[in-house]
Amino acid sequence: MPSNANRQFLDFEKPIKDLIDEIEKLKHTAEQKKIDYSQTIAQLEDQILERRKDITQHLSNWQRVQLSRHPDRPYTQKYIEKMTTNFIELYGDRNVRDDKAMIGGFCMLDGETVMLVGQQKGINTKMRQMRNFGMANPEGYRKALRLMKLAEKFNKPIVTLIDTPGAFPGLEAEERGQGEAIARNIYEMIRLKVPVICVIIGEGASGGALGIGVGDKVFMLENSWYTVISPENCSTILWRSWEKKEVAADQLRLTADNMQDFGLVDGIIKEPVGGAHWDYNDAAQRLKNYIMPVLHQLKQIPAEERVSQRIEKFGKMGFWEEVPEDINQ
Repeated sequence: MPSNANRQFLDFEKPIKDLIDEIEKLKHTAEQKKIDYSQTIAQLEDQILERRKDITQHLSNWQRVQLSRHPDRPYTQKYIEKMTTNFIELYGDRNVRDDKAMIGGFCMLDGETVMLVGQQKGINTKMRQMRNFGMANPEGYRKALRLMKLAEKFNKPIVTLIDTPGAFPGLEAEERGQGEAIARNIYEMIRLKVPVICVIIGEGASGGALGIGVGDKVFMLENSWYTVISPENCSTILWRSWEKKEVAADQLRLTADNMQDFGLVDGIIKEPVGGAHWDYNDAAQRLKNYIMPVLHQLKQIPAEERVSQRIEKFGKMGFWEEVPEDINQ
């Protein structure tokens, strides 16, 4: 994870940055003047922990969206590195090309062989361009489906990690069948005979998320979001401007607690104090500890029953109210 000197901070994290800067100054002074500031530094570190806790307890919906996009936040590759062993990445959709925005392969998760598939954004400008900012093309979704079908063939469970601002909206993607590729994945994933667990680890936007988001259990990290459209794009459509993005974030009810209340996700995975970007090891361990018992439970259910439950789960999502017939009378 980044050192304190290399950390990036969001606007509402500025109080934490001020304390870290103060600690760095004390360390520099202590080294130069040979003065012991260890007690003062320890007190400031305790204050940082408290400040991290206070900030994340009172976040608005828009601030959680910002936290889900934090430049230091761990992406799929980081979770693979921290919580799995023997990861063997598999490439290509056997049709067009290998989409770098979608990664996947077999790995060991606490002694269990699983197929792990997820979107990867990239950790710097060059890598983000190569990964297309985590926005997959049709071949990315076809690659994901190929890997999931391979897992089904060898009777291995599937874990998907979702973190995308959406499927790539370019003309060339539509020409190669973006909509069909996502629809095909939804259709096939709901019928997979092996256990499937989906986790939104950052952004979960639109069909880009749904393309690998159909499973027996769907979970969200505490500071992630999941909705049909990003707040900025929603604001642009409704108000012709990005300025209402905070209002849009509130109206979309896109945070983990709202999604759980709506019955769209099955659980919320707590992050380290202040967010996953503060401790990669802890974040990965929390994720692994949460999904492994669920994976073992799902394996005990017969395949046909598991598929039926999955179909029922997604079939009954949503709620509505009936308008009385005499409402306009």
